[in-house]
Parts: sequence; structure tokens; C-alpha cells
Amino acid sequence: MQVYQSTVDPAEIAKFEAMAAEWWDPAGKFKPLHMLNPCRLDYITGQIAAEFDRDLTDSTPFAGLRLLDIGCGGGLLSEPMARLGADVVGADAAEGNIPVAQVHAEQAGLSIDYRHTTAEALADAGEQFDVVLNMEVVEHVADPLSYLTATQRLLRPGGLQICSTLNRNPKSYAMAIFGAEVVMRWLPRGTHEWSKFITPGELFDLLRQAGLDPVDRKGFVFNPLLWSWSVSASDLSVNYVTASVKPG
Repeated sequence: MQVYQSTVDPAEIAKFEAMAAEWWDPAGKFKPLHMLNPCRLDYITGQIAAEFDRDLTDSTPFAGLRLLDIGCGGGLLSEPMARLGADVVGADAAEGNIPVAQVHAEQAGLSIDYRHTTAEALADAGEQFDVVLNMEVVEHVADPLSYLTATQRLLRPGGLQICSTLNRNPKSYAMAIFGAEVVMRWLPRGTHEWSKFITPGELFDLLRQAGLDPVDRKGFVFNPLLWSWSVSASDLSVNYVTASVKPG
């Protein structure tokens, strides 16, 4: 019997494990996402449960649903979706994020299909999903309409897309760029371009042009006194989230 030598480099694996630990460190460089994540999850789970008539008190309420987390990063949303029973594909155009996410999912005992790819490539391959999570991505793409058209193509008829982004106004510049990048140094300088932020009205128009029916929008509001985030029905002035459905 021939014995094959492993090509795995333990030093490289150790690097990825260290990166995974940083991604998932609530006090580390991704602290803003960790702070926002409970808000995002409350909104996401509520919208999916309502759209697909699922009971969130069940242990795996999203069983049988195929879900895409586009721009998955280290898997901060992919992992809770997998724990709730969804069949999850996590995709990111940044190749370095994929092994980080894979390592952490393996450490957590979760089966998640992570891929270094784009929404357009997945759509061209004929992939179909019940739910697409499209969180904090659309403000980074070159052509928002083409990108949202690709995410629409990825949905089955009756499918649900959750899309969050940043509003474009003086307050969002003060908080998301000057405050987060300059004062608090939560994010590296240049993470966001204010000119690429999208107002809620613009996003609803783009979603409709892409072939989706917008059904909801809410704000994610940061309280500097309580140092916490909450979902708001009325304040969409900085961070906000939308839900839209692909016609059946």
C-alpha cells in the first residue's frame, strides 16, 4: 500500500487559526460587527420566519431552506444560520476570508459550504437559494444595479433577500466615516466611500429595477450612551436594512 505524504503545512494552518480567532474576537478589529450582529440576527431571523412560516422556538427552524451569505467574511452570519438548520453557502470575493471562515466552522463543528466566488459567478452557474443575505456589500460594488440583478437571479421564485447598507447624508458621513474611521478607529481609513452610500429610496428603486418586490425596511441605530445597537422602525439615517421578495 502506497502512503501519500500530507501537503498540509501546519504553520500555515496555525496562521489561519490565528486569523479566525481575530475575526471572532469581540474585542478585536471586528468589534463593530460583533456589536451590530445581534441586531442583524434579530431582523434576519424574524423576516425569514415570517416569510417561510417558521417557528423560531424550534431548535432548527430553518431546516430545508438553502441560504446564501454573500460577502460572508469570517462567517459571523453564516454560522448562526447553519445552527438554525439552514443549508448555508458562504461566498466572498476576498479569497483570504474563505480559509478563515472554514477553519472557524470546523472548530465549531458546523458544515458550511464556503466559496471564493462572486454573486455573478454563482448566478451564471445556475445556483438557486430560498434566502440571500446581502449585508453591507452593495455600497462596495462598482455597479449596484448589476450586482442586485445577480442576487435576484440567485433567488428561487418566492425567495427572500435581506440587504443592508448605509444611507447617504451628512449624519452618515459624520458617524460612519469620520466617527468610525477617524475618531473611534473602528475601521481602517478608506473602508467606505461616502459617495457610494445609497439612500433607502434609491435602494428600493434599485431592488425594483432588479426584479424584486421590497416589503420592509428598518434602521440599525447605535446608542453611544448605552453603547449598543437596536432596530428602529423610523430612524434609517445611517445604517439600515431592507427585505425584498422575488415574485413567485
